[in-house]
Amino acid sequence: MERPVRTAVWSAGLTALLVAVVLGSAALGPVRIAPLTVAMAILNAVAVPSGLEIGTGTLPVLGWSVPLPGLEYASVFSFEVPGTYQFIVTQMRLPRIALAATVGFALAAAGTVMQGFFRNPLADPSIIGVSTGGATGAVAAIAFPGLVPFGSVHLAAFGGALTAAVVVYAIATEGGRTPVATLLLAGVAVQAFLGSVISFMLIHSGDGINEAIVWLMGSLRDRGWSDVAFALPVTLLGVLVLGAYARELNVLLLGEEDAHHLGVDVERTKLFLLALASVVTAAGVAVTGVIGFVGLVVPHIMRLIVGPDHRILFPTSALAGASFLVVTDTLARWPVGPTEVPVGIVTAALGAPFFLFLLTRQEVHSV
Repeated sequence: MERPVRTAVWSAGLTALLVAVVLGSAALGPVRIAPLTVAMAILNAVAVPSGLEIGTGTLPVLGWSVPLPGLEYASVFSFEVPGTYQFIVTQMRLPRIALAATVGFALAAAGTVMQGFFRNPLADPSIIGVSTGGATGAVAAIAFPGLVPFGSVHLAAFGGALTAAVVVYAIATEGGRTPVATLLLAGVAVQAFLGSVISFMLIHSGDGINEAIVWLMGSLRDRGWSDVAFALPVTLLGVLVLGAYARELNVLLLGEEDAHHLGVDVERTKLFLLALASVVTAAGVAVTGVIGFVGLVVPHIMRLIVGPDHRILFPTSALAGASFLVVTDTLARWPVGPTEVPVGIVTAALGAPFFLFLLTRQEVHSV
């Protein structure tokens, strides 16, 4: 089977799997809802622009009320669904599920890029300190809100994640070149330093310590459509652009010298891939906290199934990552005690044994 056909078949199958996982997850909870009813409730929420409306807005400085144009929307479907079920699905469960799919999509895509970039099956999106940087920004915003020049934990985490990536890249770059080994070591050092900063802030976080700890564990609890709106545009745009660099990732697997001889601008490509993968990871970390092992486990499993060609591996890993995080978050919100288990604990519990399995494989020891 030729590569475009394989890509289309695998992507269609994994998309169908994601749809099934979303319907199943939305059906489960204290109130059980039939998957068919869930599907109808989701379709009822689909709306398209139907016209223009004129509303009013207030100028931020002068305080004047001015007319502002807006769009009117009309529902496409009108299935008979009880109002309670419609609300539970579209306002309580679906935002969380959509965010899980978005973040899983982002982390798996970034993990695929990092594993190809470092030519190491044990690489993941946090390898250059992005997740730890996001954690530092979020904990700072929670513990010392007056000292952080951002209005929300999301923005503080996003800024902290990108700042950590920039610092690691700057440390590892010398004379216009960024050796992969130096980049990896710089990431380890920066993560260790930021870990100490986080520990210091937790000691002095006062009443915010519980919120900070839950954030560090990674959680999708109490997330809404505003969180999806924050992460989804960055994730989709970033992943689409990264997908266009699948050929360059394939060539980089041959080594930097061979890639250069084959016409790849190695340093420019490395900078672009690192920057965009960091942005995609930061968008996920900023809304959910630190969720580990998604970007490690999912790309590696898909590599074993579809092979190392990033033109197939990249889209399939991203789709599989979306399903994986939706499933693990469904397990996380399953009632097992007085409080919900953060999804980061579930992904770690599933991912750590797989990580140990990788360590027993011969090719890992030779990396």
